[in-house]
Amino acid sequence: MNTSDRQNDIVALIRERGLLGIDLLAEHFAVTPQTIRRDVNALCDANILRRRHGGAELLQAATNSPYDSRRITNLAAKRRVGAAVAGLIPNHASVMLGIGTTPEQVALALTGHDDLTVITNNLNVAMALSANRSNRVVIAGGTLRLPDRDLLGPEAEALFRGYRADFGVFGVGGIDADGTLLDFDRAEVAAREALRESCRHAILVADRSKFGRPAPAHGGALSSADTLVLDAAPPPALAALAEAAGVRLVLPEGEIAA
Repeated sequence: MNTSDRQNDIVALIRERGLLGIDLLAEHFAVTPQTIRRDVNALCDANILRRRHGGAELLQAATNSPYDSRRITNLAAKRRVGAAVAGLIPNHASVMLGIGTTPEQVALALTGHDDLTVITNNLNVAMALSANRSNRVVIAGGTLRLPDRDLLGPEAEALFRGYRADFGVFGVGGIDADGTLLDFDRAEVAAREALRESCRHAILVADRSKFGRPAPAHGGALSSADTLVLDAAPPPALAALAEAAGVRLVLPEGEIAA
């Protein structure tokens, strides 16, 4: 197990069980306490965990962690998700891409596609896909949110509602145990829902850290996506929700469940 996979599994275990001690984590993962401390320190630096009483617990934040931290957190997993989504989208398609670091990885994976019409409120996405001169890139107006480099508000919502795209790709801040989709700002939810409602095929992208991750603003549900692309299988309860709603589940390894 490499460091990134172990750190992902540490977060998942703490999310499931709550506060856990360094020694217990070391025993669980069959590594030294020093190795676990390094992992925990990295996760604390990324504002995912916080140290407490000789162990670590999930950081229950009302605001999202800094963009640059999120950009490198679970990066390998996000790249796998991006590649899987790129495999679902053909050349010459129209695609809406939302905000966040996972949609950015989807955009980077799409750079080999030709003649895309891209509608986005994510400047990172726009810059990645503007490198191919066969693409048409349409971006929202308004005030740029820094350091995320995205645009939210009425202009972004109006942009998405003014088009009908073949595909819509969006991420979320978190996915609650009942399948409710969560974000850190009402404007993020409003833009996401405008995107989802304005595409023919809605693709929700997420890495495993989003399961059970708290965020204060809610809107939409797991069942409102047509396809769910994840880096790993979801918790059984969420998998059952997706199956009951007829949501297609795609994993980077190629395993597909309907």
